[in-house]
This record gives sequence, C-alpha cells and structure tokens, in this order.
Amino acid sequence: MLKSLLKLLLQLILIALFILLLIEHKLALYGIQQGSGQLQLIWNAKPIDNVLKDVNFSESFKQKLILIKEIKQYTIDSLGMNPTENYCSVFDQKNKSLLLNISACKPFAFEPKEWTFPFLGTVPYKGFFDKKEAEKEILNLKMQDYDIDAYYPSGWSTLGWFNDPILSNMLKRNEGSLSNLIIHELTHGTLFVKNNVNFNENLANFIADKGAEQFLLQKFGSNSKQYREYKHEKSDEKIYDAYILKSAERLDSLYKKMLDNEDDKIKKEKKNQLIQEIVQGVYDLPLFKKKDYFNYSKQAFFEGNAFFMTFTRYDSQYDLFNKDFTEHYKSNLKKYLFVLKEKFPSI
Repeated sequence: MLKSLLKLLLQLILIALFILLLIEHKLALYGIQQGSGQLQLIWNAKPIDNVLKDVNFSESFKQKLILIKEIKQYTIDSLGMNPTENYCSVFDQKNKSLLLNISACKPFAFEPKEWTFPFLGTVPYKGFFDKKEAEKEILNLKMQDYDIDAYYPSGWSTLGWFNDPILSNMLKRNEGSLSNLIIHELTHGTLFVKNNVNFNENLANFIADKGAEQFLLQKFGSNSKQYREYKHEKSDEKIYDAYILKSAERLDSLYKKMLDNEDDKIKKEKKNQLIQEIVQGVYDLPLFKKKDYFNYSKQAFFEGNAFFMTFTRYDSQYDLFNKDFTEHYKSNLKKYLFVLKEKFPSI
C-alpha cells in the first residue's frame, strides 16, 4: 500500500514538472541551471573545521574563517537572528568569479526591469552561474533599450533553500567589510519579505552597518585599527551614498521635464551631460578615498540609470530605519529586529 502511494506521489510530481516545463519552460530551465550551479558549490565545499586543519591554507585565511564563526554566533546571541547552517563550509573559488548578477532600468525613467519567480516573488535582478546565458539576457535587454548593470556579487543568500558556503574571495576583505557582508546575508536568511526587494536590501544594509560596528567594537575595541578603519569606510560611504541618491533625484527631475515627442538623441545628450557633471562632482566630496570613489563613479557612463537604481535599492531607506531604531527602540538592534520579524511575514 505504501509503495503504491509513493509511486502515485512520484507520478504526480513528474506530471506537475512536465506541465511546468510546457507552460514555463524558460523559467523551469533557468531554475534547473541555478540549482545546479548552487549545488556545485555545496558539493565541493569543505567544512570549516577541515580547512582549519589543512596546511595548504594560510594562517591569515584561517583566521578569517574563525572570525566568521564568531560573527555568526554574535548575530544569534546579540542580534537575535535565526540560527542557520549557512557559512559552516568553505568553497575555494580559486579567484574565479561565480555568479553574474544583472539589473536593468529604463533609459529615461527610474523604472527597473523586474523578473518574477515562484516563492521569491518579483525582484529587480537576475543571477546567472552560466556566463553565456547571462550574455544572452544582456543582449535581450539591450535590444529593449534598457540601461544595464552586470556585476559579480561578493556573496548572496539562498534564503534557507541551500546551506550557503563561505566563498574564498570573501576572505580578502578586511575585518569590518567581512563582518558587514556576513551580517547582511544572514539578515536575508532571518527576514525576507516577498515582492519587496527595496525593503529587504535596505534593511539588510542597515542591520549589517549597525551590527558590524557593534561587533567590531565588542571584539577589537574603539581604539583598534579594525574599528577605526570601519568607521572611516562608513563615513565615506554615507557621504557618497547621499550624493548619488541626490544625483538620482536630479536625473529623475530631468526625465520628467523631457517631452514625449522629444528625439531620443537629444534626450541622451542631456542625460549624458548631467551624468558627466555628477561624476565630476565626486571630486568635491570630503572623502578619505576620493580617487577610488571617483573611478567607481565612472561606471555611470555606461550603466546609466541602472547604476543609480542600485543605491535606491540598497541605501535610500537608511535614515528611515535609523530614525525608528534610535527613537523607538533606543538603539537596541536585537529588540528592533525582533519587532520587524513579528511585523513582517518572511518567506
């Protein structure tokens, strides 16, 4: 009887998959490709404890792994994040890029291209382990005249679908940057609201910013190199983010003044002229690493609106979160995250 039920269940699953392939074959094939890419990471990842005993890895490499174990425990004990099996293993990417992320935006309006996936909902980016498939998507978007941002993310969260490994290139970061990255991704694993990527990414950035600062202060102290370096980096980041967000408002204002029947060539000239002014204006900002930010800003020349949309997606709600955090929760990050988890249903 049990075998018959299992056989019937398997048949129903196969029929459902067949129907899915017929109706949404592109989406199904994409899911298979992404699942395969993620599984390759998991299958080839090694447990942290094994790597710590491996003489082929440097001591500095191992110290960063130990740091990640401490960060994980800190997020549970001090931030109230959900315990997870993420970052318990290491995938040596041998300095190779893995996942290519693509986001896109209309050329004369801040309207992002969106993709819809089962369970996850609608999101304004799409990842590819297969570079050729990513290039096909980029070509398709170019034919639709989208501005495009294609980049290799330092890390990502599968929201509990897989046990995400530590990627070896993460360990090139300094202590502050690494802490921020790990806490950002673990925030996604604790709270991720369907169809609201701007909220999810802004929240993860905010929690990572505050959480990493608190962790570094507790572990290294206020006079440590690690803590002071992080504060300098965050000072630059806040100044630059505010400038780019304000610049996006300038561009948005320009687009709204454009006439519907205005020639696209003239529109592009106006847009490019303003982007030129924006990039040049970076040199007037009081930044510690002005040259680095100036060179980074040059991406706006060929990414267009997609460059600016990234800052809206990750940094536009920081002040709102901070106001709520300080005024209503007295800067208690654990309490704040607990209330958010209660308020918003996570997928």
